[in-house]
Amino acid sequence: MSDLSLEQKKSLITRNLQEVLGEDKLNSILKERDLKIYWGTATTGQPHVAYFVPMSKIADFLKAGCEVTILFADLHAYLDNMKAPWSLLQLRTQYYEAVIKAMLSSIGVPLDKLKFVKGTDYQLSREYTLDVYKLSSVVTQHDAKKAGAEVVKQVEYPLLSGLLYPGLQALDEEYLKVDAQFGGVDQRKIFTFSEKYLPQLGYEKRIHLMNPMVPGLAGGKMSSSEIDSKIDLLDSPANVKKKLKKAFCEPGNVADNGLLSFVKHVLFSLFKEGEGFEINRSPENGGDMTFNNYADLEQYFAESKLHPGDLKAAVEKYINKLLEPIRKEFEKPELQKLCAAAYPPPAKTKGPVPANAGAPEEDGPQRLDIRVGKVIEVQRHPDADTLYVLKIDLAEDQPRTIISGLVKFVTVEELDQRLVAVLCNLKPSKMRGILSEGMVLCTSNEDHTVVEPIIVPASAAPGSRLAFEGYSGQPDEQLNPKKKVWEKLSVDLKTNGEGVAVWKDNFLLTPEGEKLTSKLANCCIK
Repeated sequence: MSDLSLEQKKSLITRNLQEVLGEDKLNSILKERDLKIYWGTATTGQPHVAYFVPMSKIADFLKAGCEVTILFADLHAYLDNMKAPWSLLQLRTQYYEAVIKAMLSSIGVPLDKLKFVKGTDYQLSREYTLDVYKLSSVVTQHDAKKAGAEVVKQVEYPLLSGLLYPGLQALDEEYLKVDAQFGGVDQRKIFTFSEKYLPQLGYEKRIHLMNPMVPGLAGGKMSSSEIDSKIDLLDSPANVKKKLKKAFCEPGNVADNGLLSFVKHVLFSLFKEGEGFEINRSPENGGDMTFNNYADLEQYFAESKLHPGDLKAAVEKYINKLLEPIRKEFEKPELQKLCAAAYPPPAKTKGPVPANAGAPEEDGPQRLDIRVGKVIEVQRHPDADTLYVLKIDLAEDQPRTIISGLVKFVTVEELDQRLVAVLCNLKPSKMRGILSEGMVLCTSNEDHTVVEPIIVPASAAPGSRLAFEGYSGQPDEQLNPKKKVWEKLSVDLKTNGEGVAVWKDNFLLTPEGEKLTSKLANCCIK
């Protein structure tokens, strides 16, 4: 790319970014040579269509002549609250490499200009390990927790692994021998952590390039854990249409519009000279149009001259064009086998054979998202004498509001600051005008004269997921109320003769293997 001027290279490197830390250093390096950049991704949930945002920036970097390294951060994936178990790390890393290569090929990025590195290839070396120890001798617990606040799951009593995470990401910059790290603006605190602490180990401070956070289809962050906010890379055209139909796209609203953000950050950066964003409409609705820059499209939509349905139809066409090569690549039997092995469907792994053996694992308790919560506020419902309005800390961005009918059975003092088990994936519903976002699991005697929350071990951390012995797999994003999933599963959820919480004799356990209990034996849990 020697035919590009310094300013042209810098423009490609920085366009659409939200922030650049170290711009003076960027200018200085570009005067002498091309930039060396790395982008890392933790190999946890399956990549989705939002991954085209960093991929399109990687295309920009390559157009600017940069040397780009893609890091498959397998060790980071495990340290982030064990989202990827050791047994699946290698398979998921292989899946990420296959799917990201397919994405880059889909947008015309030559793979021979990229370097792919797996974290554990060097992060387990003697030198790297010693640097981790050195870093731990200068980093405070406060700074480590603060650095990971946006990307590592936050709980009241964090695991040491989550505190190590930011330091490892900082050291990656040195061990990958790059000038800059690229990532989302949600990693800003890790980037500033790196700038503070790498020099204390004698290493130079790097440049940090940050993408904005692109809204999902439902508004808000596009996330692997929010099924309606994302389009999977292997979704069929029918599924793409279905998800886009549900996408939030209020007429004239450009502030929180995931469709427009995708057009801006992905499509316009990929268009070749002379190409534009095409809208196909009937003549009575204004006829076909082509927008040669994003600003014109945004203004046109803001003025309500473009119907959301027409925008959705256009985005659908372009997304399917991007996904088609990936779908074709993953028709290969070996990649289908890899996908199934890396992300196995929920299944019972051990324990007694259920009565419905051979049937789909529809009734497995792993579908329930039960987590430890801490009650941080208790108030009486203003319009219902029997209901409490609880604020419960589940280690999420905000406490959840949960309505509970415990007024007759448990005092405010007994509930306040108490650890409870919360069913988190019920569909939110209004109870006397206040939206309830979950349910506190309680035991009840037969005539419902005694009701009390399940007893959670004091060592359990708010936000940690509870699981039933012998069952594994990801819970449903949201239990389908029409299919009565919770109603069916709750029939077998009870306490045994010793007052221990079970589902068909399988213990409900904390991540540390401790059991949940109740003073009430042989009682239902609801």
